[in-house]
This record gives sequence, structure tokens and C-alpha cells, in this order.
Amino acid sequence: MYQKLQADFLFTGKELLHNGEVLIALSDGTIEAIVAEADAGTDIQKMDGVLCPGFVNTHCHLELSHLKGTIPMHTGLINFVLEIITKRFVEPEAIEQAIIAAEAEMLRNGIVAVGDICNTDHTLAQKQQSALHYYNFIETSGWLPAIAAKRFELAKSLWQQFSTPKSIVPHAPYSVSAILWQKIAPQFSGNVITMHNQETPAEDALFRNGTGDFLRMYRQMQIDNSFFIPSGKSSLQTVAPYFNNAAAVVLVHNTFSTKDDLMWIQQWAQQYNTQLFAAICINANLYIEQQVPTVSDMIDAGIAITIGTDSLASNHSLSVLDEITTINQYFPKVPISNLLQWATHNGARALGMENNLGTFTPHTQPGILQLKGLDVQCNSIKNAQVKRLM
Repeated sequence: MYQKLQADFLFTGKELLHNGEVLIALSDGTIEAIVAEADAGTDIQKMDGVLCPGFVNTHCHLELSHLKGTIPMHTGLINFVLEIITKRFVEPEAIEQAIIAAEAEMLRNGIVAVGDICNTDHTLAQKQQSALHYYNFIETSGWLPAIAAKRFELAKSLWQQFSTPKSIVPHAPYSVSAILWQKIAPQFSGNVITMHNQETPAEDALFRNGTGDFLRMYRQMQIDNSFFIPSGKSSLQTVAPYFNNAAAVVLVHNTFSTKDDLMWIQQWAQQYNTQLFAAICINANLYIEQQVPTVSDMIDAGIAITIGTDSLASNHSLSVLDEITTINQYFPKVPISNLLQWATHNGARALGMENNLGTFTPHTQPGILQLKGLDVQCNSIKNAQVKRLM
């Protein structure tokens, strides 16, 4: 049985069509074709708004869903990290129920795939029965060189429990010692790798000259930082060589990335034939640092942008539509068609899922959404709504 869908606009994942085109799909959501209305025959379902492929959330911490509302806004990254460390472990039943509820929220919000950060096995049971596509990023951290071997073994053990696609990845430059980098870097070869990047000015201060607020965090965590020798370069330029053999690198947040660093990392990616993506989690950046990422500089550098929600510990919702609404408010010159591409095709590419998700390509099952509240002609988004059709 064919479904024939027509709206004011049809976004294919790559371009916005507005000449009455009809999307034809099977009842299971498999895309058959996009045709002119004159060629579609009868029984066309006409609706308002925009038809769009399912959203891809390239950065989430599903396992932190139980922390919703427990960490104050605007603490700054250092205090936020310390809050996570002290509050993340509660009763297993509470964690499990929050994960179930958060995943249901993502499904309602039109998300079809998630790049999910895994420090524990808390999400494992839910993912085994999930309707969502997951890329499991097994996150590794350990600033003290003495614990590098233990942390690496823990990461390998956790990696074995999760289904593919999956990768062992670093948390952030300020939380991974050089020895731990050397242990995990061979795991990057041919894989998608992600990393929290430049969320606070203190990150670059640490690597350039050994100063900044991370020293306070290490003291509070009773970590002896005397072994650390600053590189004299930004954090990103310091650790990028470890990614030389990765198939793709997804840099997350980039809230304080400079234009020079973004141009540098794009040139690095071209040199090593690595796909490079910047995952924007703008609502989380506002929640934590009251700062928006350097979106205009990412565009100028030619870096492919994707959308993430981060966690409910640092966000009010797990909604890609909420994220692009906020981006539209702060960067109103970015065309809505670009925002939708970041949320669909670019995200699918970043997670290596573009063969089935992200576009209305025949014989794929990307999900079909109806979006309202997107004023394409005025390039504004207000009171946006999403309805999952398939």
C-alpha cells in the first residue's frame, strides 16, 4: 500500500522543494519516489508545513537522563563537571526509568538515530529493544597517567557489550592523559570518533600555558597535575594528531573554538582524508556557559555541521527541533534548508548511516516528519512542532 504525501514544502535531506512535489512511500516507511503532482495519481494526503526525513541527534548522553533538573543552569563547565561526578550514580531503577522516558521523548520528537555517549552499561537493555538507531561511543577518560591501563581495559570491556556501530572514544583533551591517548588511538582506525571540544576558555589556557580553572577542578578531585607539561598550542591542535587514522571525527560543542583553530582542523582533515563534523548543542551551551557556539566561523571554515541535544542534565528537552529553533534565533541568516540538512543528512553522514537515513532516497527508511512553525520565506522558526508520520 502506497502513501502519497504532499505539503507546502518538501525537504529531501539536501534541498527544499516547493513546487507541489509528492513523496511516495510504502506503509512501512520505505521511500519509493518523489514525483510531480501530475504524476502522482489520486489519494494524495495534503498537509501544511514541511515534510522532512527523520532527525539525527549526533550527540547525547542518554545514561544521564535521570539528572534532569538536578544541576543548576549557568554554573560554567568546571562546576557542571563536578556536579555530574557527584550526582550521576543513584538507584538503578531511577536510572532505568529515566532512560526509557528520555528515549520515548526522542521518538516523539522525530529523532530516528542517536550518537550516544556510553560510560556505563545503563542504556544497554533499552537499546536492545529500541526502535532508534544508535551509534555507541564508548567514552574513555583518565587524567592521571597511572590509571591509563585500567581505564583502557574498562573501555574495552564495555565496548564488547554494545552492538555495532560502536567506537572507543576520548572524553575531552583535559580528561585524557597522553598515555591513555596512546592506548586508545589505535582503536580509532577506520571508525567514527567523537570528542567534547573547547567548551570553556579554560581548556585552551590549560594546554597553552598550564593555567586556568581546570587546575581548580583537579585540586577538588585530588588529582596531582604536576606531571602535565603544556604544549603551547590550543587543546584541539594538541590532540588532533591522535585522530590521523579515523574515518570521521565529530567535534562536539566547539563553544569557544577560534576561527584559526577551525580553519586549521579543516585543513588537517583534508590532509588526512578524514571526514570532519562539528556537532552543535546550542541549548546545552546556553544552559551551562550562557554562550553560543561559533557557528558562523564553522560555516566560514567549510566544516559540516550536525545537531546534538547533549543530555537532560544540561538541557530542558531532547529535541533536535528545539535546537535548530535556537540556532535560528541566534543566527537568523542561516537558511532553514541548511538547518534541516544539518539535522538530517549531515547527521546521518557523521554517524555513517547515510545509506538508510537522512534523505528521501528510494529504498531507504529515513522516517518521515511533518514540521510546522517553519516560515521558510521569512527564514524564521516560531512555535515549531513536529509530528512523526512514519
